Amino acid sequence: MKISPEQQIITSWQLNVKPWVAAIAKGEIESRVLVTNTAIVDAINACKPKTLLDVGCGEGWLVRALAANGIDALGVDVIPAFIEIASKHGLGRFREMSYEQTSFTALQEAFDLVVCNFSLLGENSVHHLFQHIPSLLNPKGRLVVQTLHPIAGCGAAAYKDGWREGSWAGFNSDFCAPAPWYFRTLETWKALFAHNGFTIVNTIEPRALDSCQPLSIIFDAELI
Repeated sequence: MKISPEQQIITSWQLNVKPWVAAIAKGEIESRVLVTNTAIVDAINACKPKTLLDVGCGEGWLVRALAANGIDALGVDVIPAFIEIASKHGLGRFREMSYEQTSFTALQEAFDLVVCNFSLLGENSVHHLFQHIPSLLNPKGRLVVQTLHPIAGCGAAAYKDGWREGSWAGFNSDFCAPAPWYFRTLETWKALFAHNGFTIVNTIEPRALDSCQPLSIIFDAELI
């Protein structure tokens, strides 16, 4: 039986919890340590939220960083091991939940800001999540997304939407079974926000310190 790309993403993360947590703890992902972690925290703080939902929170570093600054932050992730590890630190709140389950009906609370930090890898799961995010936001709520920059991340492949093979290039040998990911052009990203009731109010392109190459793109969008 063929496993769908969406399920392959989940399976990959289930297999790579330990090496990922170790890599984060040791600061092995240089682009995050030097640029993109600070970029997402700064983008969120600029919105001045009192409450926040981190979708695809992983081991919970972002929730903890924001909770330490006084933000009431909740992280959700489909991987039970990530939620177990995140909950042990004592900062922020965490719940096991898939993107398909993430909704106001399930959480029974709304937030000033929803953030997705390098966590939107799928196709249908992302569309489903975007449809439900408006119900999770307070009036004038914000959606902040950091993802791989479409132009810088396209590589030699054609610049069009579609599934791409995953890779752990640049990571240590403990990682295995890289997850596929769904590539979106810049225009497709913009349309995804617009079709779900958001207007992008700010676009940030964090860049490598030693070059002009963007390491990511951050969309800061407001619910219309």
